[in-house]
Formats: sequence, structure tokens, C-alpha cells
Amino acid sequence: MNRLSRLDIIFIEAPVYFITACTEKRRHLLANDDAHEVFRRFCSLARGRGVLVGRYVLMPDHLHLFVCIPPGAVGLSMWMKSLKNTMSKHWREHGIEAPHWQKGFFDHLIRSGESHAEKWKYVRENPVRAGLVEKAEDWPHAGAIQPDSWT
Repeated sequence: MNRLSRLDIIFIEAPVYFITACTEKRRHLLANDDAHEVFRRFCSLARGRGVLVGRYVLMPDHLHLFVCIPPGAVGLSMWMKSLKNTMSKHWREHGIEAPHWQKGFFDHLIRSGESHAEKWKYVRENPVRAGLVEKAEDWPHAGAIQPDSWT
């Protein structure tokens, strides 16, 4: 199946994207302390590449996050490739065979603070809907890297 190509130019000064990426064959690789730490470390360093990472939720087999990519920063596809490569390197070092990720990822351009709030509310409840915790705030693999006042 052919995938649609991403837009090369978006006419917004600093777009915020809602991202979803899934593990290959929905393997349960993400919702553990080691993967969470690697993810947080990578995202914390993103600011040095001009990328701001806001809220996120790591589920066992997929992740959701909000990312702001201002002009002049590394592109979204390149940044996601780097995130996936960093996570995969960690897993290979711990004897987890590749492939680790489904090809590509899903992105949605956030158009308003209201859109962001609605998406976050839905995503934040994922662990509850999956029966992993009773209350969203009890899920240990969620949080925010940068204050997301840019949404």
C-alpha cells in the first residue's frame, strides 16, 4: 500500500503536532522504566535541536506525544526517525531483536488550544481504557518534557 507523502511546507510559524507511533506487531516494548528513561532523555535533549516536546503517554505498544517544531529546526520526520533509532539502539543493547517499530508514524497538526486539550484528555485516559490503571494519574509512563504553553 502506498503512503501519502508528508507536506514539505506548512504555513504556521511553529506548528504543534500530535504524534502516534506503534511498535512492530504491537510488541510490548514501551511501558517500562528503562524505555521510559531512554524516551525522556532523548526528548529532554530535543530542545538543543530546536524541538519542544510537551505531553506524552507511553503505552505498552505505542506512544503519543505533542511536538513543536519551529522554523529552522530539524524536520518532524527526521526527528521521529532519530527517536525511533535511539529507542531501537537501547533495545538491541538489551538483547531485544529488531524490528522494533512499524514504518512511519501518524501525525495531526494541532490547530488550537482547544484541540490540544481534547486530544490530551483522550490520550491521557488510554491506560484507563486499556485496563492498566484505574486512574490516569496512576500511569507511570506519562508526563511532559517541556511546559506546553506553546499550544
